[in-house]
Amino acid sequence: MSMLEVNDLHTSFFTPSGEVKAVNGLSFSLDRGKVLGIVGESGSGKSVTAYSILQILTSPGKIVSGSIKLHGEELVGLKEEEMRKIRGNKISIIFQDPMTSLNPTFTIGNQLEEAILLHTNRDKKQAEARAIEMLSLVGISEPEKRIHQYAYELSGGMRQRVMIAMALACEPDVLIADEPTTALDVTIQAQILELMLKLQKELGMAIIMITHDMGVIASICDEVIVMYAGGVCERGTTDAIFYHPMHEYTRGLMRSIPDMNDDEKTPLIPITGTPIDLLHMPPGCPFAPRCDRAMKICLQEKPQEYWVGHDHLSACWMNVKDGACYAERPTEEEI
Repeated sequence: MSMLEVNDLHTSFFTPSGEVKAVNGLSFSLDRGKVLGIVGESGSGKSVTAYSILQILTSPGKIVSGSIKLHGEELVGLKEEEMRKIRGNKISIIFQDPMTSLNPTFTIGNQLEEAILLHTNRDKKQAEARAIEMLSLVGISEPEKRIHQYAYELSGGMRQRVMIAMALACEPDVLIADEPTTALDVTIQAQILELMLKLQKELGMAIIMITHDMGVIASICDEVIVMYAGGVCERGTTDAIFYHPMHEYTRGLMRSIPDMNDDEKTPLIPITGTPIDLLHMPPGCPFAPRCDRAMKICLQEKPQEYWVGHDHLSACWMNVKDGACYAERPTEEEI
C-alpha cells in the first residue's frame, strides 16, 4: 500500500465571479522513501494541491470531491481537531517564504518547541533540547544561541533551515516542500536540497517537492508530475520526463531552460501566450490556446492520459495522432 494516495481530487474557489477550479481531477500515489516532484507555472495548482492534502484551504477554497488517504485513512472530511493531530506530526510542510511563515513576535525556539510539545510527550525542557538538536541537524551553527533569536535576526538561508527543522521536528511520514529554495542563492539552494535528501534517507520519509524550477526536479526527484490549469499534462520517472517529454507543455518548459553550451546570443524560447483563465475553462485541452501544434480536436475534446512508456503517461492528442501511445501499460520490451 502506498503511503499517500490522492484520487480524483477537485478543489475549487467559489468567488463572486464564479467557480475557479484550481485542482481539477488530480491523482497520484507516493511510496515511502520516494521523492515526487510537482512542476508547473504559477497558478497551475501546485500549492493548492499541498493545502488540500493538509486541509488548510482558506475560504472561499473547498475540496469539492476526491479522496486523500494517508496509510489508508481518509483525510477528506476529517474534523479540524483530528487534522491537527496529523499536521506537523504525520504530514509536514515547508512553506514558500520563511520570513512570512515564521512569527516575528516569537523566538525561533518558541516556534520549534510548540510543535514538539503539541505532538509528542516531551516536557518543556525536553522540547528545548529537541529544538536545539534539530537546528544542529539542519546545519545551523550555535543552536543554543539561535533558539533565543527572532526570524529577522537570521539570514534567508538560516530561516529556510529553521523551517525545515520545524517541519522535521516530529519526524513526519510525508514532507511537502512548497518552493523551498525560491528566494535562495544557488549555493544555499544546493545545500538545502542536499540537506533534505540526507534527512530523508535518515528518517525514511517521503517528499513532495513543489517547484517551477526544473533544475531542482532533476536534482532530487524520482518521479515527476507536470501540472497545467489544475490538471496533469504528463507524469513519469524523472529520466522519462527530461529525456523523452511527450506533452507540448513539458517540451515548452524544457526549451525555456538556459543551456550552458549555447552561445550567449542564443535567445531563450518562451511559451507564448498567457495561462488559461480558470474561470472559463475550454472544453478541450487547456494548453491548446498556447500550443503551436494544436489540432481541431485539441480545442474540442479534453485528452485522457495515455501510456507513452513503461513508467510514462501523457495527456496529449499529438501522441494519439503519431501512434506513440498505448491503451495499456506497455512492457519495456514493447517500447
